[in-house]
Amino acid sequence: MKDQKKAYLFGLGAVACWSTVATAFKLSLNYFSPPQLLLVATASSILVLLGLLVRQGKLALLGTYLRARPGFYLLLGLLNPALYYLILFQAYDRLPAQQAQTLNYTWAITLTLLAVPFLGQRIRRQDWVAIVLGYLGAMVIATRGDLLSLDFEDPIGVALALISTLIWAGYWILNTRNQGDPVVALTLSFMLALPVIALATAIWSDFNLSAWQGWVGAVYVGLFEMGFAFVMWLMAMKHAENTARISNLIFIAPFASLLLLRLLVGEEIYTATLVGLLMIVAALLIQQIRGPVRASRPFAKGRKAE
Repeated sequence: MKDQKKAYLFGLGAVACWSTVATAFKLSLNYFSPPQLLLVATASSILVLLGLLVRQGKLALLGTYLRARPGFYLLLGLLNPALYYLILFQAYDRLPAQQAQTLNYTWAITLTLLAVPFLGQRIRRQDWVAIVLGYLGAMVIATRGDLLSLDFEDPIGVALALISTLIWAGYWILNTRNQGDPVVALTLSFMLALPVIALATAIWSDFNLSAWQGWVGAVYVGLFEMGFAFVMWLMAMKHAENTARISNLIFIAPFASLLLLRLLVGEEIYTATLVGLLMIVAALLIQQIRGPVRASRPFAKGRKAE
Protein backbone atom coordinates (compact mmCIF):
# COMPACT_ATOMS: atom_id res chain seq x y z
CA MET A 1 0.00 0.00 0.00
CA LYS A 2 1.17 3.52 -0.79
CA ASP A 3 1.91 5.68 2.24
CA GLN A 4 3.91 8.86 1.64
CA LYS A 5 4.63 9.38 5.35
CA LYS A 6 6.17 5.92 5.62
CA ALA A 7 8.06 6.58 2.40
CA TYR A 8 9.55 9.74 3.89
CA LEU A 9 10.50 7.93 7.11
CA PHE A 10 12.22 5.09 5.27
CA GLY A 11 13.85 7.54 2.85
CA LEU A 12 15.18 9.74 5.65
CA GLY A 13 16.44 6.63 7.44
CA ALA A 14 18.41 5.59 4.36
CA VAL A 15 19.77 9.12 3.89
CA ALA A 16 20.81 9.23 7.55
CA CYS A 17 22.78 6.01 7.07
CA TRP A 18 24.47 7.25 3.91
CA SER A 19 25.33 10.56 5.60
CA THR A 20 27.50 8.75 8.14
CA VAL A 21 29.40 6.33 5.94
CA ALA A 22 32.10 8.70 4.65
CA THR A 23 33.06 9.31 8.29
CA ALA A 24 32.91 5.57 9.00
CA PHE A 25 35.08 4.82 5.96
CA LYS A 26 37.75 7.32 6.96
CA LEU A 27 37.89 6.34 10.62
CA SER A 28 37.91 2.60 9.86
CA LEU A 29 40.77 2.95 7.37
CA ASN A 30 42.96 4.11 10.24
CA TYR A 31 42.84 0.51 11.54
CA PHE A 32 42.01 -1.76 8.58
CA SER A 33 43.38 -1.77 5.04
CA PRO A 34 40.81 -1.35 2.22
CA PRO A 35 40.57 -5.13 1.54
CA GLN A 36 40.24 -5.89 5.26
CA LEU A 37 37.52 -3.28 5.67
CA LEU A 38 35.62 -4.64 2.70
CA LEU A 39 35.95 -8.26 3.88
CA VAL A 40 34.40 -7.60 7.29
CA ALA A 41 31.80 -5.16 5.94
CA THR A 42 30.63 -7.59 3.25
CA ALA A 43 30.37 -10.49 5.70
CA SER A 44 28.36 -8.30 8.09
CA SER A 45 26.06 -7.18 5.31
CA ILE A 46 25.45 -10.77 4.18
CA LEU A 47 24.27 -11.69 7.68
CA VAL A 48 21.80 -8.79 7.69
CA LEU A 49 20.48 -9.64 4.23
CA LEU A 50 20.16 -13.35 5.03
CA GLY A 51 18.20 -12.47 8.17
CA LEU A 52 15.86 -10.35 6.11
CA LEU A 53 15.33 -13.14 3.56
CA VAL A 54 14.56 -15.61 6.35
CA ARG A 55 11.98 -13.21 7.76
CA GLN A 56 10.42 -12.74 4.31
CA GLY A 57 10.44 -16.47 3.57
CA LYS A 58 12.60 -15.96 0.48
CA LEU A 59 15.76 -17.83 1.47
CA ALA A 60 15.08 -20.67 -0.98
CA LEU A 61 15.13 -18.19 -3.85
CA LEU A 62 18.93 -17.91 -3.49
CA GLY A 63 19.37 -21.40 -4.95
CA THR A 64 16.74 -20.79 -7.61
CA TYR A 65 18.41 -17.59 -8.79
CA LEU A 66 21.89 -19.10 -8.70
CA ARG A 67 20.91 -22.10 -10.82
CA ALA A 68 19.14 -19.87 -13.33
CA ARG A 69 21.88 -17.26 -13.88
CA PRO A 70 25.15 -18.08 -12.04
CA GLY A 71 27.38 -16.01 -14.32
CA PHE A 72 25.13 -12.95 -14.11
CA TYR A 73 25.10 -12.84 -10.31
CA LEU A 74 28.82 -13.53 -10.14
CA LEU A 75 29.41 -10.56 -12.43
CA LEU A 76 27.16 -8.39 -10.26
CA GLY A 77 29.15 -9.42 -7.21
CA LEU A 78 32.48 -8.72 -8.89
CA LEU A 79 31.29 -5.19 -9.67
CA ASN A 80 29.55 -4.61 -6.33
CA PRO A 81 30.82 -5.09 -3.69
CA ALA A 82 34.21 -6.42 -4.81
CA LEU A 83 35.67 -4.05 -7.39
CA TYR A 84 33.64 -0.96 -6.56
CA TYR A 85 34.42 -0.84 -2.86
CA LEU A 86 38.04 -1.94 -3.21
CA ILE A 87 38.66 1.02 -5.50
CA LEU A 88 36.49 3.42 -3.50
CA PHE A 89 38.19 2.53 -0.21
CA GLN A 90 41.58 3.05 -1.85
CA ALA A 91 40.40 6.51 -2.89
CA TYR A 92 39.30 7.26 0.66
CA ASP A 93 42.64 5.99 1.92
CA ARG A 94 44.52 8.50 -0.26
CA LEU A 95 42.23 11.54 -0.30
CA PRO A 96 40.47 13.67 2.30
CA ALA A 97 37.08 12.04 2.78
CA GLN A 98 35.29 15.20 1.64
CA GLN A 99 36.97 14.94 -1.76
CA ALA A 100 36.45 11.20 -2.20
CA GLN A 101 32.76 11.25 -1.27
CA THR A 102 31.94 14.33 -3.34
CA LEU A 103 33.75 13.05 -6.44
CA ASN A 104 31.84 9.81 -6.01
CA TYR A 105 28.60 11.74 -6.49
CA THR A 106 29.39 12.17 -10.17
CA TRP A 107 28.46 8.52 -10.75
CA ALA A 108 24.95 9.59 -11.76
CA ILE A 109 26.40 11.78 -14.50
CA THR A 110 28.65 8.91 -15.60
CA LEU A 111 25.54 6.74 -15.78
CA THR A 112 23.96 9.14 -18.27
CA LEU A 113 26.97 8.78 -20.56
CA LEU A 114 27.15 4.98 -20.29
CA ALA A 115 23.42 4.65 -20.91
CA VAL A 116 23.96 5.82 -24.50
CA PRO A 117 26.03 2.86 -25.78
CA PHE A 118 24.69 0.23 -23.37
CA LEU A 119 20.99 1.10 -23.11
CA GLY A 120 20.51 2.91 -26.40
CA GLN A 121 19.33 6.10 -24.70
CA ARG A 122 19.71 9.60 -26.07
CA ILE A 123 21.30 12.48 -24.22
CA ARG A 124 19.06 15.53 -23.95
CA ARG A 125 20.25 19.12 -24.08
CA GLN A 126 19.93 19.55 -20.31
CA ASP A 127 21.94 16.35 -19.81
CA TRP A 128 24.87 17.91 -21.67
CA VAL A 129 24.60 20.97 -19.42
CA ALA A 130 24.55 18.66 -16.38
CA ILE A 131 27.55 16.68 -17.62
CA VAL A 132 29.68 19.79 -18.16
CA LEU A 133 28.59 21.38 -14.88
CA GLY A 134 29.05 18.16 -12.89
CA TYR A 135 32.53 17.35 -14.14
CA LEU A 136 33.57 21.00 -13.81
CA GLY A 137 32.47 20.73 -10.17
CA ALA A 138 34.58 17.59 -9.83
CA MET A 139 37.58 19.49 -11.19
CA VAL A 140 37.00 22.31 -8.70
CA ILE A 141 37.08 19.76 -5.88
CA ALA A 142 40.07 17.82 -7.19
CA THR A 143 42.20 20.96 -7.67
CA ARG A 144 40.87 22.72 -4.54
CA GLY A 145 39.62 25.51 -6.76
CA ASP A 146 42.84 26.07 -8.73
CA LEU A 147 41.44 25.00 -12.08
CA LEU A 148 43.99 26.74 -14.27
CA SER A 149 46.98 25.00 -12.72
CA LEU A 150 45.38 21.51 -12.88
CA ASP A 151 47.46 20.74 -9.81
CA PHE A 152 45.93 17.65 -8.18
CA GLU A 153 46.96 16.96 -4.60
CA ASP A 154 46.79 13.20 -5.24
CA PRO A 155 46.14 12.38 -8.92
CA ILE A 156 45.94 8.64 -8.23
CA GLY A 157 43.34 9.16 -5.50
CA VAL A 158 41.28 11.39 -7.77
CA ALA A 159 41.52 8.85 -10.60
CA LEU A 160 40.40 6.04 -8.27
CA ALA A 161 37.40 8.05 -7.07
CA LEU A 162 36.33 8.74 -10.65
CA ILE A 163 36.97 5.14 -11.76
CA SER A 164 34.67 4.00 -8.95
CA THR A 165 31.87 6.01 -10.56
CA LEU A 166 32.34 4.07 -13.80
CA ILE A 167 32.04 0.78 -11.94
CA TRP A 168 29.01 1.88 -9.96
CA ALA A 169 27.24 3.19 -13.06
CA GLY A 170 28.09 -0.05 -14.87
CA TYR A 171 26.64 -2.04 -11.97
CA TRP A 172 23.30 -0.23 -12.23
CA ILE A 173 23.21 -0.63 -15.99
CA LEU A 174 23.74 -4.36 -15.54
CA ASN A 175 21.02 -4.33 -12.90
CA THR A 176 18.49 -3.24 -15.50
CA ARG A 177 18.68 -6.84 -16.72
CA ASN A 178 17.72 -8.18 -13.30
CA GLN A 179 14.01 -8.94 -13.13
CA GLY A 180 14.18 -10.77 -9.81
CA ASP A 181 13.77 -9.71 -6.20
CA PRO A 182 16.40 -7.00 -5.52
CA VAL A 183 17.21 -8.16 -1.99
CA VAL A 184 17.68 -11.77 -3.13
CA ALA A 185 19.88 -10.59 -6.00
CA LEU A 186 21.97 -8.37 -3.71
CA THR A 187 22.42 -11.14 -1.14
CA LEU A 188 23.47 -13.65 -3.78
CA SER A 189 25.92 -11.28 -5.44
CA PHE A 190 27.49 -10.42 -2.07
CA MET A 191 27.83 -14.10 -1.17
CA LEU A 192 29.51 -14.88 -4.50
CA ALA A 193 31.84 -11.90 -4.07
CA LEU A 194 32.98 -12.82 -0.55
CA PRO A 195 35.56 -15.47 -1.62
CA VAL A 196 36.96 -13.01 -4.19
CA ILE A 197 37.28 -10.34 -1.51
CA ALA A 198 38.98 -12.84 0.81
CA LEU A 199 41.46 -13.66 -1.97
CA ALA A 200 42.11 -9.94 -2.52
CA THR A 201 42.75 -9.57 1.21
CA ALA A 202 45.27 -12.42 1.11
CA ILE A 203 47.08 -10.94 -1.90
CA TRP A 204 47.11 -7.23 -1.06
CA SER A 205 46.82 -7.27 2.72
CA ASP A 206 46.54 -9.92 5.46
CA PHE A 207 44.06 -11.31 7.96
CA ASN A 208 45.49 -9.54 10.98
CA LEU A 209 42.19 -8.04 12.11
CA SER A 210 43.07 -7.39 15.73
CA ALA A 211 42.03 -3.72 16.06
CA TRP A 212 38.61 -3.56 17.68
CA GLN A 213 38.11 -0.04 16.29
CA GLY A 214 38.43 -1.46 12.79
CA TRP A 215 35.84 -4.13 13.56
CA VAL A 216 33.38 -1.56 14.89
CA GLY A 217 33.78 0.59 11.80
CA ALA A 218 33.68 -2.29 9.31
CA VAL A 219 30.60 -3.88 10.89
CA TYR A 220 28.93 -0.46 10.91
CA VAL A 221 29.68 -0.03 7.20
CA GLY A 222 28.31 -3.50 6.45
CA LEU A 223 25.14 -2.95 8.45
CA PHE A 224 24.29 0.62 7.52
CA GLU A 225 25.93 1.30 4.15
CA MET A 226 25.45 -2.06 2.49
CA GLY A 227 22.55 -3.53 4.46
CA PHE A 228 19.88 -1.49 6.23
CA ALA A 229 20.20 1.60 4.02
CA PHE A 230 19.56 -0.41 0.86
CA VAL A 231 16.50 -2.09 2.37
CA MET A 232 15.10 1.18 3.73
CA TRP A 233 15.53 2.81 0.33
CA LEU A 234 13.65 -0.05 -1.32
CA MET A 235 10.86 0.32 1.26
CA ALA A 236 10.73 4.07 0.63
CA MET A 237 10.31 3.48 -3.10
CA LYS A 238 7.68 0.82 -2.43
CA HIS A 239 5.52 3.10 -0.27
CA ALA A 240 6.10 6.34 -2.21
CA GLU A 241 3.15 8.03 -3.86
CA ASN A 242 5.62 10.43 -5.49
CA THR A 243 9.05 8.85 -6.05
CA ALA A 244 10.60 12.13 -7.23
CA ARG A 245 10.03 13.73 -3.81
CA ILE A 246 11.66 10.76 -2.10
CA SER A 247 14.58 10.68 -4.55
CA ASN A 248 15.31 14.34 -3.84
CA LEU A 249 15.92 13.50 -0.16
CA ILE A 250 19.28 12.12 -1.21
CA PHE A 251 20.59 15.64 -1.74
CA ILE A 252 20.61 16.08 2.04
CA ALA A 253 23.24 13.35 2.44
CA PRO A 254 26.43 15.00 1.10
CA PHE A 255 25.94 18.18 3.14
CA ALA A 256 25.17 16.24 6.32
CA SER A 257 28.20 14.06 5.57
CA LEU A 258 30.50 17.10 5.34
CA LEU A 259 29.24 18.29 8.73
CA LEU A 260 29.98 14.90 10.31
CA LEU A 261 33.44 14.81 8.72
CA ARG A 262 34.17 18.17 10.29
CA LEU A 263 32.85 17.19 13.72
CA LEU A 264 34.04 13.57 13.99
CA VAL A 265 37.07 13.30 11.71
CA GLY A 266 38.25 16.87 12.16
CA GLU A 267 38.63 17.61 8.45
CA GLU A 268 38.67 21.27 7.53
CA ILE A 269 36.02 21.62 4.85
CA TYR A 270 37.51 23.43 1.87
CA THR A 271 35.57 26.19 0.17
CA ALA A 272 36.32 24.46 -3.13
CA THR A 273 34.58 21.30 -1.85
CA LEU A 274 31.40 23.22 -1.06
CA VAL A 275 31.47 25.05 -4.41
CA GLY A 276 32.14 21.83 -6.32
CA LEU A 277 29.44 19.96 -4.41
CA LEU A 278 26.88 22.67 -5.16
CA MET A 279 27.79 22.43 -8.84
CA ILE A 280 27.39 18.65 -8.83
CA VAL A 281 24.06 18.81 -6.98
CA ALA A 282 22.86 21.45 -9.45
CA ALA A 283 23.90 19.15 -12.30
CA LEU A 284 21.96 16.24 -10.81
CA LEU A 285 18.87 18.40 -10.37
CA ILE A 286 19.13 19.55 -13.98
CA GLN A 287 19.27 15.90 -15.03
CA GLN A 288 15.91 15.27 -13.37
CA ILE A 289 14.10 17.86 -15.48
CA ARG A 290 11.56 15.97 -17.53
CA GLY A 291 11.52 16.42 -21.28
CA PRO A 292 10.14 14.78 -24.38
CA VAL A 293 13.11 12.38 -24.47
CA ARG A 294 13.94 10.87 -21.10
CA ALA A 295 17.45 9.98 -20.10
CA SER A 296 18.36 7.56 -17.36
CA ARG A 297 17.20 8.47 -13.86
CA PRO A 298 20.26 7.87 -11.77
CA PHE A 299 18.89 7.55 -8.28
CA ALA A 300 17.94 3.90 -8.20
CA LYS A 301 20.11 3.52 -5.14
CA GLY A 302 20.01 7.04 -3.98
CA ARG A 303 23.69 7.73 -3.27
CA LYS A 304 25.32 6.87 -2.57
CA ALA A 305 27.14 9.46 -1.05
CA GLU A 306 29.62 7.19 -0.01
